[in-house]
Amino acid sequence: MKKIHSLNRRKFIQYSSLFGTSLIAACAKDNQQQKKTGNLDKVTFGTNWLAQAEHGGFYQAIATGIYKDHGLDVTIKMGGPQVGNGTQLLMGGAVDFFMGYGIDAVNAIVQGIPKITVAAIFQKDPQCLIAHPNTGIKTFADLKGKPIYVSTSASVTYWPVLKAKYGFTDDQKRPYNFNPVPFLTDKNSAQQGIVTSEPFAIEKQGGFKPLVFLLADYGYKTYATSIETKKELVKKNPDLVQRFVDASIKGWYSYLDNPAPGNELIKKDNPEMSDAQIAYGIQKLKEYDIITNGDAQKQGIGAMSEEVWKSFFDDMVKVGIFDANTNYKDAFTLQFVNKGVQYYKS
Repeated sequence: MKKIHSLNRRKFIQYSSLFGTSLIAACAKDNQQQKKTGNLDKVTFGTNWLAQAEHGGFYQAIATGIYKDHGLDVTIKMGGPQVGNGTQLLMGGAVDFFMGYGIDAVNAIVQGIPKITVAAIFQKDPQCLIAHPNTGIKTFADLKGKPIYVSTSASVTYWPVLKAKYGFTDDQKRPYNFNPVPFLTDKNSAQQGIVTSEPFAIEKQGGFKPLVFLLADYGYKTYATSIETKKELVKKNPDLVQRFVDASIKGWYSYLDNPAPGNELIKKDNPEMSDAQIAYGIQKLKEYDIITNGDAQKQGIGAMSEEVWKSFFDDMVKVGIFDANTNYKDAFTLQFVNKGVQYYKS
């Protein structure tokens, strides 16, 4: 299923050792040896979970030759439960770009980690809260006081925002282990999820269509499925960064138009991914306008703005996640995006 972000499928990155494993060192060495082969630049992109529709545009850019048209030979290093910390892989040189997340990008500045976000594919975070129908819950505010299954990472991401805006309390929290059974058993409860994944699983296992509340529509507004890289690469080879960003964005336009080529590669990397799950994921990405919302409407997929970053940062400062003196602007650059829809579609 999912994962959305550099939360290792929604688990907040814990920065332990960035360079301490022999695996990362070996991957980095191998990656460097593969650079500049033939007429194409070798690039490795790390995703935050197993291949799925939420990664479709990147796979599409490989399948349709968009990356090659931009002088790139791209390999996708699929994430998952057995894959190392994404920031470690990026900073250790095992991958050149990684699929990031807004709050993690700012946290990296706090930690002094020299990575930077160069594009944001998801204008909305697809995280949601899911509730049972026909239980008296009609609005998001009705979840106040209800038991809610959330992961430990919620305490340093969206939960403080919900407490401040809706009066949620910590005694509502129940430990969530990415298994819907406790939620299905207790009809008075809610659980966290990803709009493109967990509701689909709940419909299949529970036999009912759950209520879904997208957190981005209720105050938790941050970019997701971003493209991160090392600040060193932006400085030394901005042309490579620009070509990867442009091609990835064009891959997403292509995928939303006709996802078949990308889907074949997704299923090749992740044979357990069903056609039904992929179709559901694509449907929900469009239904909730996850990709083409906000600045992306005019500036193109991948768009970012200082206003959105500042608004998110200010919200997190208010609830005590970040210190107001944090230089959050170091977490991103607008150098490679915001060229307009027609630029990417041409």
